[in-house]
Amino acid sequence: MRTLHDLPDVSGKTVFVRVDFNVPIVNGKVGDDFRIQKSFQTIDFLREKGANIILASHIEGSSDTLYPVFEFLQEKYPLVFIREYESCVPDQMKEALLDGNMVLLENLRQYPGEKENSSDFAAHLASFADLYVNEAFPAAHRLHASIVGVPACIPGFAGFVFEEEVKHLSSVLHPKHPFVFILGGAKFETKLPLVEKFFAMAETVFIGGALANDFLKAKGFVTGNSLVSKGDIHLERFLTEKLILPIDVSVKNEQGTMIKMIEDVLPDDVISDVGPQSISLLTPIIQQAQCILWNGPLGNYELGFKEGTLGLAKSIAESSGISVVGGGDTVASISELGLNDSFTFISTAGGAMLDFLAKETLPGIVALQ
Repeated sequence: MRTLHDLPDVSGKTVFVRVDFNVPIVNGKVGDDFRIQKSFQTIDFLREKGANIILASHIEGSSDTLYPVFEFLQEKYPLVFIREYESCVPDQMKEALLDGNMVLLENLRQYPGEKENSSDFAAHLASFADLYVNEAFPAAHRLHASIVGVPACIPGFAGFVFEEEVKHLSSVLHPKHPFVFILGGAKFETKLPLVEKFFAMAETVFIGGALANDFLKAKGFVTGNSLVSKGDIHLERFLTEKLILPIDVSVKNEQGTMIKMIEDVLPDDVISDVGPQSISLLTPIIQQAQCILWNGPLGNYELGFKEGTLGLAKSIAESSGISVVGGGDTVASISELGLNDSFTFISTAGGAMLDFLAKETLPGIVALQ
């Protein structure tokens, strides 16, 4: 994979930088700037080398706008926002880049050619620049025009954070032992390949979040009205001593929210988080681990069920082993606690992290090889 260490002289050249500014927008303002801040190293490097920079990103929803991100970035960089660029010609783009300005393009997903990986749309984007840099690892699992199409037209390189992601996530494919694998969140069907892979590698596997409900059900426990996968997913092969499941949970019912031991969950309960005894059970195992890989919250984080996730974050932060973590709500919990510097590596990615760990490559990586 070509990286910025392989970059030729870019003075006076235009570089198309695919960033990931898919960040939460709260009341018209950037709500979490973690991903944006991570891109600054690559942007500053290219500016110091004399490059003209075009920044391109998606944000969820084809009608959503990156204008709040533009306002945020304007406080740091001289920047021009281009809302419509499908009819833009290269000379117009060069004019926007005069006087040291950078350009931020409007949400790529406002154009169908992006998700369709249209060769015409990719060639159009590539016509604006001489070189391509991918600093959007969280989107590198997508077969989209700005991820795989543009670097097929002009030379492509991995940004600093993209390179870091590949390096650190690759390290847990050959982990130090004892190795603890922790998986939370939902969408079991997308995470089952990861469970299968790391179940063979880890000494301890802890499953939390909605994923745990499937395992608890397989063990014969009542999961009430909690979220479970449809159909029979045959989890019996995982029900061994190395699997740890929540022993207590936070449940919600008509009486409110309360902590229950797992054997006391009733048919009307909804499991919303792991309980404190589950974290206490896991903590000494984490303290002895040489490598910890964690992806996904342990509870319904968006609805305020954070205690299990926050407790786990604190426990891992206090360990001396290598710690690699990722997933949006996982990262949010670490930021909320101010513990970013207490982890070996915090991935900016969610789905791309899971795909890379399962497949050991991504379309966005192949495009840079």
